[in-house]
Amino acid sequence: MRLTVFSSPRAPGEPRTSAPSPVDPTLTVVSSQNASIQLLGSCIPTVCKIKPRYSDGTRTYTCCGMTCANKMKATVPKQNLVPRNHDGSCQAPNCTQPVLQTLNGPAKYCSQPHKVLAETACLWCRLSPKKGDRHFCSTACATEAQNNAAILLEIPAGHVTYKDIVHQFQRSWRHDTYCPSVKYIYKIVSSKELSDKYDAYKAKVESRGHFAVQTGLTAGNENRRWHGTLRKCNIGDKGETQLCSSDSCSLCCIIRKSYQIILSGKNTGWGRFGDGVYTSSTSSKSNDYSKNEDSTSPLKGMLLNKVVVGLGYKLTENDSSLTKPRDGYDSVIGEVGGKLNYDELVVYNNDAIRPSYLVMYEAA
Repeated sequence: MRLTVFSSPRAPGEPRTSAPSPVDPTLTVVSSQNASIQLLGSCIPTVCKIKPRYSDGTRTYTCCGMTCANKMKATVPKQNLVPRNHDGSCQAPNCTQPVLQTLNGPAKYCSQPHKVLAETACLWCRLSPKKGDRHFCSTACATEAQNNAAILLEIPAGHVTYKDIVHQFQRSWRHDTYCPSVKYIYKIVSSKELSDKYDAYKAKVESRGHFAVQTGLTAGNENRRWHGTLRKCNIGDKGETQLCSSDSCSLCCIIRKSYQIILSGKNTGWGRFGDGVYTSSTSSKSNDYSKNEDSTSPLKGMLLNKVVVGLGYKLTENDSSLTKPRDGYDSVIGEVGGKLNYDELVVYNNDAIRPSYLVMYEAA
């Protein structure tokens, strides 16, 4: 029997290139999506403070032009910039203006435009809004981030991407247990080689199944799925973004090199549907496999992955002899019922899956 899965949110646009904007992307947009809100004044204090801010008629930028924009960009560290703790000043990147005072007390930002910027900022430069469903504001930022791969980019708590992932984590916690609080979320930037192999595999699956023309599906029937594994360091804790070098730290190995089917069952001892990479739409199921070892961390880590599901073959009974899905199928879907209380998705090709986010949450 045939089944195509689309029950969980589709993977948002991953780092990919886009046509350059007519205006240099290093210029920070400070107008909101509401055209009636404008932030007037001169070039920001950290640059020239003299010339008026550049406007293209629809958007107003924080700088007067290219020269000041480049100066501003050069003064801001590009990796892992996150809003500072609330100290009375605006939490938008590179802004020191006092926050707005509201009837409910002080806000987090100096203006609505800076609130919009903070919620949609490029995860690399943090100076411009990201483009659509992508994570970066420009081809330049996407390329620069990927050139530093494999890396973790912390996503600010107020960012739209952070809110989206927290929502999925909470909504998919289906066990009758307390859903722990999410503390940190990181975007995983994989190498160009790994990204290209994944994209090529997805294109191959799409060419056979034509999923993108079906209502509610994306190319390759790509979905987001959870995976819990062993962590033997403090990666993901506050300020800890450097991958460890231990070959036995499964979490860091997956972030660095993605999944390797040859290691299937290393931490669990067996595979219900044979040797493959196992994920689930149920965060609480993946939590059962998230373990800390040789660590006193108060947090646990879970990976949210993008997976090419393609055409999934549905099973409700164990078959540990599998090394691939049946002919004509791209994955195996363990359906609830029979031997399973919660769903599983298994892929048998290393390039069918890539880790996309690291979610750090309270250990029980």
